[in-house]
Amino acid sequence: MSTRDIFDLDQQRAPYAEAVAAAARGDWLRLNVPGHGADPERFDGLAALVGAAPLRLDWPPLLEGLDLGPDSPMERALALAAEAWGARRTWFLTNGASQGNRIAVLAARALGGTLVVQRSVHSSVIDGLVLSGLPAAFVRPSVDPDLGIAHGVGADDLARALAATPDAAAAYVVSPSYFGAVADVRALAGVAHAAGVPLIVDEAWGSHFGFHPRLPAGALALGADLVVSSTHKLGGSLTQAAMLHLAEGPYADRLEPLVQRVFHLTQSTSASALLLASLDVARRELVGGGKRLDASLEAADAMRAAVRAGGRFAVVDDGFGAFPDIVGADPLRVAVDTRVGGVPGHEARRRLMREHGVLVEVATDAAVVAVVGAGAAPSAERFAAALHALPAVPGLERAEPLRLPEPGPVRMTAREAFLAPSTAVPAREAVGRVSADTLSAYPPGIPNVLPGEEITAELVEFLHRTVAAPTGHVRGAADHAVTTCRVVGGR
Repeated sequence: MSTRDIFDLDQQRAPYAEAVAAAARGDWLRLNVPGHGADPERFDGLAALVGAAPLRLDWPPLLEGLDLGPDSPMERALALAAEAWGARRTWFLTNGASQGNRIAVLAARALGGTLVVQRSVHSSVIDGLVLSGLPAAFVRPSVDPDLGIAHGVGADDLARALAATPDAAAAYVVSPSYFGAVADVRALAGVAHAAGVPLIVDEAWGSHFGFHPRLPAGALALGADLVVSSTHKLGGSLTQAAMLHLAEGPYADRLEPLVQRVFHLTQSTSASALLLASLDVARRELVGGGKRLDASLEAADAMRAAVRAGGRFAVVDDGFGAFPDIVGADPLRVAVDTRVGGVPGHEARRRLMREHGVLVEVATDAAVVAVVGAGAAPSAERFAAALHALPAVPGLERAEPLRLPEPGPVRMTAREAFLAPSTAVPAREAVGRVSADTLSAYPPGIPNVLPGEEITAELVEFLHRTVAAPTGHVRGAADHAVTTCRVVGGR
């Protein structure tokens, strides 16, 4: 049964969120943590910031009637989430999909000697390599050189990488991409399973997939074995709330106890009831959100239509057909090529925010990405008016586009390089040295250099141009301007 067909009476409930709300209405003398004691009068500064209700809903874990026991509201909420996404088991995460990625890599460490991983994964996957010590064999994604964005990997490329890695632990891919490109997960799962390994999918940007006929199918329904879902991104939970889903497949018996053990290793022992409850509510709203999702899709369609009608800018996914690894697009992502209209992406994002009060998710040198959350219905007219009011930047047509740098050679594992003695040297002197850090133009947080990779002149130039842009930022840099880079070894 597909997730969009599930709408029974149980799925209309949010048992954990309802239990938290009911407890908040009680007359309690709270002598436990959190220290604010749900007292908005004595903690008026906090109440002024967030309101009185969040204080009353802020319960600690391990309470009878909330999350203790085999039939607790929490266990019922987890079971409903697993049913909704078609999983054997689901875990609620309170440290984002980044926690899910770290869990997945740590669990994979027990399955083999090398992780076969898409090179354009999120930096949290690389963090997992550092924590686990698992070596990686990287598969290059397809890249749009004009827009400077990475898409996905094809099944043939994954098959070749697995054939060259006899000790593979798992295959790790991303779908959809930050720009909404959907990979052929069914084919990727077939390739991984034929090689005798599970397929792990970072579906951080696809938590809403499968809940409407116009949305792509979710990775679990297409054969993935372990799926990371950043529910807060488009699924409607609070920031930092995410899920991890395990499929009922050939690797489930092996993976489930590993994931459970690593989950306990990585999840806070003081997980936020607010975040957990928001996941329960988000699941209920996605399952029953037909009309709300209709409105979201209509809004996103109207935004794309307005971009096309203006004749100045371009819709990025109109060009996805040129890339054989892309089999679909997320209709709730509106990616706009602003450079073709005379505005660098970073400049467009800054002006949209400062001059028009319009916040877009991310910018590159060439494009911006607007996100329509599942259930949201933003004004297409306001977005289009702000976009088309942006002034062109003189001379942009003569400027060299900022292209993604090619990764340098791998010299050490991520863990070896991260933990090795290191020193910060001027960025230009770091060329030819081994990076001790993960450096990522952020967002989207796709690493441009990994611990253990050689730093190239092309990379340094890319990072310097990135931070020189109005909203440019490099995650993991030793300083904001990337004047120095941390490299393995002494001077």
